[in-house]
Amino acid sequence: MLTRLLKPFPHGRLRSTGLIALALAAVVAALLPLTGGGRATAAIGSAEAPDPHHPMAAPHEPVVPADAVEPTAPVLPRDGWTVSASDEETASEDGRAVNVLDGSAATLWHSRWSGTAAPLPHTLTVDMHRTAVVSALVYQPRTNSANGRVGSYAIHLSADGTNWGPAVASGTLGDDATAKTLSFAAQGARYVRLTATSEAGNRGPWSSAAEINLLGDPGSPASVVDLPRTGWTATASDQEASASADVAANVLDGNGDTIWHSRYSGTAAPLPHSVTIDMKSARDVSALTYQPRRSGANGRIGAYTVTTSTDGTTFGAPVASGTWKDDDTVKGATFSRTVSARYVRLTATTEAGGRGPWSSAAEIRLSTPANPATAGSWGRVTGFPLVPVATALLPNNKLLAWSAYGVDRFGGSNGYTQTAIMDLTTGAVTQRRVDNTKHDMFCPGIAVLKDGRVLVTGGSNAERASIYDPATDTWSATTDMNIARGYQAMTLLSTGDAFVLGGSWSGGQGGKDGEVWSAATGTWRKLPGVPVTTTMTADPAGPYRADNHQWLHATSGGRVLQLGPSKQMNWISTQGDGSVTAAGTRADSADAMNGNAVAYDIGKLLTLGGATAYENTTATRRAYTVDLSGGGTPVAARTGDMDFARSFSNSVVMPDGKVAVFGGQSYPVPFSDATSSLTPEIWDPATGRFTRMASMAVPRNYHSVANLLPDGRIFSGGGGLCGDCATNHADGAVFTPPYLLNADGTERPRPVITGTVPAHVAAGAALPVTTDSAVTSFALVRAGAATHSTDNDQRRVPLTFTRDSATSYTLSIPSDPGVALPGSYLLFALNSAGVPSKARMVSVG
Repeated sequence: MLTRLLKPFPHGRLRSTGLIALALAAVVAALLPLTGGGRATAAIGSAEAPDPHHPMAAPHEPVVPADAVEPTAPVLPRDGWTVSASDEETASEDGRAVNVLDGSAATLWHSRWSGTAAPLPHTLTVDMHRTAVVSALVYQPRTNSANGRVGSYAIHLSADGTNWGPAVASGTLGDDATAKTLSFAAQGARYVRLTATSEAGNRGPWSSAAEINLLGDPGSPASVVDLPRTGWTATASDQEASASADVAANVLDGNGDTIWHSRYSGTAAPLPHSVTIDMKSARDVSALTYQPRRSGANGRIGAYTVTTSTDGTTFGAPVASGTWKDDDTVKGATFSRTVSARYVRLTATTEAGGRGPWSSAAEIRLSTPANPATAGSWGRVTGFPLVPVATALLPNNKLLAWSAYGVDRFGGSNGYTQTAIMDLTTGAVTQRRVDNTKHDMFCPGIAVLKDGRVLVTGGSNAERASIYDPATDTWSATTDMNIARGYQAMTLLSTGDAFVLGGSWSGGQGGKDGEVWSAATGTWRKLPGVPVTTTMTADPAGPYRADNHQWLHATSGGRVLQLGPSKQMNWISTQGDGSVTAAGTRADSADAMNGNAVAYDIGKLLTLGGATAYENTTATRRAYTVDLSGGGTPVAARTGDMDFARSFSNSVVMPDGKVAVFGGQSYPVPFSDATSSLTPEIWDPATGRFTRMASMAVPRNYHSVANLLPDGRIFSGGGGLCGDCATNHADGAVFTPPYLLNADGTERPRPVITGTVPAHVAAGAALPVTTDSAVTSFALVRAGAATHSTDNDQRRVPLTFTRDSATSYTLSIPSDPGVALPGSYLLFALNSAGVPSKARMVSVG
């Protein structure tokens, strides 16, 4: 049955190579009368299926890694399941709910359409008749017609079929026939409900589904934090203490090079083997993390169970069970419920590769549900009709996102782009294919202009440049660049013009020297004095990789500091022909490709993560500060290390000056979810230290994004875009930092900016502001635009001010456009507890 399920569906985590067949089927279906769900003819919406005539571009990651093909989470067996629907069509066709579990894509459930059609919303509820850890619902649309494709949706879980909590996922699906993987934070449940609130093409009040499947434990527990292991002890059913010191205590020593191993000298102890952790007191535990040995494959645990006890003698039914893959990546086991226990036992019943009767472990960690007041919290996962590879925060409280010519893949130079806009007020997501600029904007450079428009350059159509205007919701073309580029870096200049550098992924390799776009004329001029060669890393792949994703920070007089990813920093002048002046090295940092940099204060930046090469090398945990306040050579210094090595991560500056980092891999491989860092961290400039936050539900690696939102929360999303693979993440989630939360998850009282705040304020102006309660600081945070781990637009500018009364203030806007770069800013007020207001959007300059 599973083979039949997988083969037709090229979209989502369950993939194969049936794209051309699906596309042809869609064409045939469009030419035939529509059947079921009403007979009125309707045009298929603009959310088109990917074009099969444009395969993935040859030079860009032509080989998807093997571990990207299969879903990380197992497909749950459907034996014994039942399903019910809010309504179903049984009079004019066999549209019963049970058809979604029969293993045939040719049969379907359809909402009632004969007579008087049942109005939206429609629901399907799966009863697994047992509690299981669930992390995603896989929705396969009907194959014989477009009618009834689910558009907007929500997913709810229940333990008893009566009590349903808030939605764990919601979003908007593309109007195409591909299977959709709707992810959410893994948790134990018996019932899973899919609610359709709109029809994807707005063809009628119908909903339908060919098949529904559920995915199990992905091995990545969400919204948890590791318990401190101080004072813990570990014992084992047996251990190797004769031939080597591979004793149980090694799983708690924090050293991945020491291991516990089952007894193998003499007569090997037979399976099963177990390790029991004694935490010395009862703790709430919701997940276990298992790190296999690094020194060899022998003893990797395959099938396992986790049980718990309060007294060390009586262990109950398993709270987790499954089978881990035979590789060296860190594994997780999400408990079906949070338990209070003193003892946790991991039992290995098979060796992952069947190599012998052995078991081993380098480290074992236990996790507890995160305290929102110290670790923040995650909202539900929001589905997008595309993989958000690039995003830009707009001044109208919306988030612009786009992928490539396809919603889940790229390739060639097709001359159009799939875009989406998320309304941050309502959560609604709308999709549009942009054709008029003749620009496939995959792998671009981005700059948010002075007036809030978004300039997008290069990528798949390497010479093109396009502009999105949020005021009119329109795209237009601007003059082509002089140099074709992809993977270039951009920044707005203090002059209001835009600077671009690098980009050998597309348009030929090498020679991607600097040029400037004029806001006044919409034309480009080359900067012969700004050769890209002085700013490149020593990547073994040469210019193709060495000039990518540069970290640029614009300052006064049209100058730019290029502070990475090369270890060599450079001052760049964009006046006249331009010039480059060496600015020293980033302390003792190596090259840090696919790391990132963010301006957390005036003239102060944090750089973090990355690796010495674009891919297939070990990432770093290191972070550095770069201080420009001296006015001359930047001063770089190492600050505290992250807890996790990261490449392909994203970092965001918050209104209090702290920096949050999301996602990334310890060993970067494009399109892979292996070695993912699922625990965000927040860096505090006051201490130079990183603190772990609540873990994420979905990996965010290559092609992921993150953006600060006007309410002080952070959007983290995307990853993948690899076509027929399992690592496309067409979704995102909002992280609420701890500064907004009480321990019970409720929101802390916020200050409120009251009265009128002008939409535009000049550089050097005095800005009067009133609040509903006393505040102690104000900050501007520039609206960001993120892609490929880089966001050169975001910066935080703390403001000086005078207090005019208990709740009225006069803020001083910096007069130097190199400090407050022209453009759209989020204006925050913060109280003495560090809680930020919701922002007012202000255009500065």
